[in-house]
This record gives sequence, structure tokens and C-alpha cells, in this order.
Amino acid sequence: MAIPHPIPDPLAQMIAERFKVLGEPMRIRILDHLRDGPRAVGVLADELGTSQQNVSKHLGLLHGAGLVRRERRGNAVLYEIADQGVFDMCEHVCGGLERHLAELQSLVTGEVAP
Repeated sequence: MAIPHPIPDPLAQMIAERFKVLGEPMRIRILDHLRDGPRAVGVLADELGTSQQNVSKHLGLLHGAGLVRRERRGNAVLYEIADQGVFDMCEHVCGGLERHLAELQSLVTGEVAP
């Protein structure tokens, strides 16, 4: 699906909200851990070295943004990735960071970046 140009104001607002949700490092780390499969809040908290309350808060925001979904299995609630596109976006950002770092390195060393 192509993004309309110019981007309509309501769409720009939705895109900005998605970026705002992803603008917190702990949420990126949570999403990264969910790449390996569904997790309960307690498991994520242990893996990330933080409190269940902290993880729950971030999962609530990720869920509200449609990036994760939750499913009750017995007494546990498991969270999993709902929008795999978030990883495509992360790959693009990482590629941009690599290029930027290469450019900075070339400025420092005087070598031409690839």
C-alpha cells in the first residue's frame, strides 16, 4: 500500500503516535524478546531485569497501538507480536544507523565510507 502524498493530517497523526510508542527503549527491548515467541509478563520482566509493573505498563501501550496482542492461556496472559511490520521498520532504522556510523567513521579516519 502506497502512502498518499501529501499525507493527510489524520494519517500523519496516526504515524506520529506509532513512532511515539516506539520511542521508548524498553518497548523496543520487549518487542525484541517477543520475536522469540509469546511471553507472560513475569517471564519478560525476568528476561529484561525489570519489574512486572514496568513491563505491564509498556505492554499496555504496545497493545493499544496494535503492535502486540494478548491471549489468556489458563491462568496466564501471553503477549505476542501482532504487527510483524514493526521489525521491517527496525531493520530500516538499523540500516540507516549503520550507514550513518560508517559516514562518521570515514570522517574520523579520513577513509571513504562504502
